[in-house]
Amino acid sequence: MLPLRLVYTLLVLCCYTVTVIGQESGTPVSGQVTAQGKPVPFAAVFLGDGVKGVMADEKGVYALSAPSGRWTVTVRAQGYRTISREILAEGRPVSLHFELIEDALGLDEVVISATRNRVERKSTPVVVSTLRPRLLNATQSISVADGLSFAPGVRVETNCQNCGFTQVRLNGLDGSYTQILLNSRPVFSSLLGVYGLEQIPSNIIERVEVVRSGGSALYGSNAVAGTVNIITKDPILNTWEVGSTLALIDGQQPDRILTFNTSSVADDLKSGFTLYGNYRNRDPYDANDDGFTEIVKLRNTTVGAKAFYRPSDRSRISLNLTAIDEYRRGGDRLDLAPQFTDITEELDHDTFIGGLDYELKNKEHTSLFQFYTSASYTQRESYYGGLGGSRTPQDSALANNAFGNTDDLAWVSGAQGTHTLDNSDVLTYGVEFTHTATEDQIPGYNRLIDQSVNALGGYAQYEWKPNDRFIALLGARLDHVNVNGDYAVGGINREVDLDQTAFSPRITLSYQLLKELRLRGGYARGFRAPQAFNEDLHISSVGGEPQFVILSEDLQTEYSNAFTASLNYTRTRGLLQMDFLLEGFYTALEGPFTLVSTGAVLGNGSILEEVRNGAPARVYGTNFELGVSPDPKWQFQLGGTLQNTQYEEPQLLFESDGTPGESDIFIDKFVRVPDIYGYLNTAWIPGEGFNLDLTGTYTGPMTVPRVVSETGFVQLNRVQAFFDLNLKLESHIDFTDDFMVTFFGGIRNIFNSYQDDFDTGPTRDSDYIYGPAAPRTFFFGLKFGKLH
Repeated sequence: MLPLRLVYTLLVLCCYTVTVIGQESGTPVSGQVTAQGKPVPFAAVFLGDGVKGVMADEKGVYALSAPSGRWTVTVRAQGYRTISREILAEGRPVSLHFELIEDALGLDEVVISATRNRVERKSTPVVVSTLRPRLLNATQSISVADGLSFAPGVRVETNCQNCGFTQVRLNGLDGSYTQILLNSRPVFSSLLGVYGLEQIPSNIIERVEVVRSGGSALYGSNAVAGTVNIITKDPILNTWEVGSTLALIDGQQPDRILTFNTSSVADDLKSGFTLYGNYRNRDPYDANDDGFTEIVKLRNTTVGAKAFYRPSDRSRISLNLTAIDEYRRGGDRLDLAPQFTDITEELDHDTFIGGLDYELKNKEHTSLFQFYTSASYTQRESYYGGLGGSRTPQDSALANNAFGNTDDLAWVSGAQGTHTLDNSDVLTYGVEFTHTATEDQIPGYNRLIDQSVNALGGYAQYEWKPNDRFIALLGARLDHVNVNGDYAVGGINREVDLDQTAFSPRITLSYQLLKELRLRGGYARGFRAPQAFNEDLHISSVGGEPQFVILSEDLQTEYSNAFTASLNYTRTRGLLQMDFLLEGFYTALEGPFTLVSTGAVLGNGSILEEVRNGAPARVYGTNFELGVSPDPKWQFQLGGTLQNTQYEEPQLLFESDGTPGESDIFIDKFVRVPDIYGYLNTAWIPGEGFNLDLTGTYTGPMTVPRVVSETGFVQLNRVQAFFDLNLKLESHIDFTDDFMVTFFGGIRNIFNSYQDDFDTGPTRDSDYIYGPAAPRTFFFGLKFGKLH
């Protein structure tokens, strides 16, 4: 497993900042940093508080000079435990070697999402969960969507049989409450939020950071439930890898994946670049032989690059680029043009994402200034419709109305300053401007979303550390938001013209009760301005007709108040690592955006749903996580969520228009949210040449609405629990130091825990889908290249 750890060992200059000590007078200290007897390249070696130090070379060898006195020498390398040893500098040379141990549970890794600064995960005042390449590989995650559920409070669900729309829920709140960041920037627009989780392949991911509960104080609107920060791979070493996988869905339908990664770093470590790519070709899958897909046909090509250049020891320029070309289609008769089928959802996406960052430190390395700009642009051609099971001339004419196109732009620019004061307190402040523009048209149905959102925000945060045990994080953000939108469908028109200023405070307290026990608590205020979100850009099929979403008149801003408290026990002794987290959360929503089926059938036959301000609601519960690694050969993690959702008064879900046999339907809890869900992750790594991973997710019973009439009338079904268990075996062969081959294979969803009551035929409710994303699936493949 050493090659995998080396891949994960980031070029430390990306995660730690050390001032290189020159040849000043003092005690020479030198040695080598190794792990399992092999060098650890580019480890950070520093004295005392970490401001002064050096970086080991590619062979793990370092040399520095220590002023007279007693010093603590610390070594850090991402993917390994931090080690410190004391020396007495008396003028005579000191030989000091370090043997590192793998950080199996990631207790010493560095994260940035909690405070917008780099800080060790175990000491940050805000709880951060991370998903690393090791876990994504163990779970055979092809995309981000496949691996996100392996963190407490996180659940990914599929919401459409016709197009495979997915969303991530944090602490029970739906996808539009979560701010998805790409390389720490909010360029994951509402349109990307519909299908983007499946469009970002796992082979380009360095790690995913999840912060639960309100994040508006740092990241602005739409971070009510928290943030998911997808960080792509940085240049590490001179490496390359090519991989290929074949999966057979239900033992029948092939899913083919081809990946490549390569990176190169200059000898002086002043520049480097990485290139990556992914090609996926998945055949459609029909679970009940009705001729309609449950898993859609998919072709995805993603290529990207990331590069950095250091003009000096105190500055860094970095660039990232990603291009995505994806085609997906579901429904029936996939060999025909979509307008000749009963139901088709066909989407062709072209997406470009790019970002540029500049960092500058002062001479003392106590201040960091960042300037950045990032953008994403997507063009989408779509078809949502079909003949609805009929072949009349009128139906054939209407079927041609379902073609549409979308242009979507998200752009963010900003500046941030971070200052470490003499007493180790940290002041962070910044200003950020975001702009999104979405134009979504289906002319044949008179459907239009023409929306622009501009937000200018300023934020400040003070991290107060009066002693070694206590940390207080005090922060706030002031946002001025302008929303200008025109929304129309079937002759119904809505407008939003909003100028609003929102204040989002945040306070988090952390106290180290014992050396291994930390108590955290916090409060955060959040908001969402009226606008079209992810679900509003998705069009489902009901009764053979499209179902559209429109904003209600006088839709008001939604606010939230989120409270959290947690107890975190971490222990490292010898080879043993242990991590236990118990976290309580309570979120109160004021005027939550609620989707109501109006019971109205438009003149073109389509069904209308409306976004309204709903009754006040509460979401509360407990997240827990237990991780144990008796030694790096064994790793075990178990996590889950117990929660409840409740409206303070009955909430309208379906509004009857007087059709006989139909009446208003009210709910008192959120639908599609189980009261219990969780995951497990077990790894056995007996040596460098072999590993076995057993992983799984559990989804408890929940209430799922099912549309049973052409007016949108719903039936509330209580569905069963699911346990999705996966097994993967992997074997590695090192032919030389420069060439390694990995063989792997396994089974996903071993027990075939899969939905068995899909709606059928051309008039089905395509949104009536729940449980695991795929039935039992067999997979095997290989990777080869230079990973050292």
